[in-house]
Amino acid sequence: MNLEKLSEDCMQIAIDAGHAIMEIYQKEDLGVEIKDDNSPLTLADKASHEVIMEGLTKLEYPILSEEGKEMSYGERKDWTTYWCVDPLDGTKEFINRNGEFTVNIALIHEKKPVLGVVYVPVKGVIYIGIDGIGAKKGEAGILDPIEVKWKEGNRVAVRSKSHANPAEEEIIGKYSATESISVGSSLKFCMVAEGKADLYYRHGPTMEWDTAAGQAVVEAAGGHVYTGNTEDELFRYNKENLLNGSFLVLGK
Repeated sequence: MNLEKLSEDCMQIAIDAGHAIMEIYQKEDLGVEIKDDNSPLTLADKASHEVIMEGLTKLEYPILSEEGKEMSYGERKDWTTYWCVDPLDGTKEFINRNGEFTVNIALIHEKKPVLGVVYVPVKGVIYIGIDGIGAKKGEAGILDPIEVKWKEGNRVAVRSKSHANPAEEEIIGKYSATESISVGSSLKFCMVAEGKADLYYRHGPTMEWDTAAGQAVVEAAGGHVYTGNTEDELFRYNKENLLNGSFLVLGK
């Protein structure tokens, strides 16, 4: 498995998907629908999904996408390696036109994300994490290494803009965070990865595509993602994670 070569392919696919998203972002009608789980869906979600599927099907491994055919955990639980995709992470932020949405592509191997690409279409910024190699942030075609920066004091917590929860207050206090920042999508993972924030806690159910790419970037940058609200168990992609959902991201 050549992760560096796959990362190059993924970066281009994510950028192409971002271009498809931005074409719709400029339009007045975003084509908003409400899915069965009450989450929003737009024309951009669909357009990005099509671009990504076309690109990834040329590569190896099965694909799990949020906007793909409904697939039960039972159908995919024995996959050893697979692509995990969120064509438009932060659809609510897209609808609100605040720019805080991303394209997420990850490769999961043995229940761990070993490659992750997060692209921010509005800014043209890309984050990449490769297991055992490191993490980088790119802008205008230039990729620079990034790493977590755990501080001894005055820590910064990054919080969800659309899924805030009172349980976050306990974690913020536990880790002595004196400042908090709200931001949408997987940008929260990326802020921890590049040292702009120290921690992020999500309380509530989640799915693989919500976390996989961001987790790959954070872990490649030297941080960790844990199941629940303690540092007892690393977050991995199994049935328990999907049911319980809560996770803790630390820049150390």
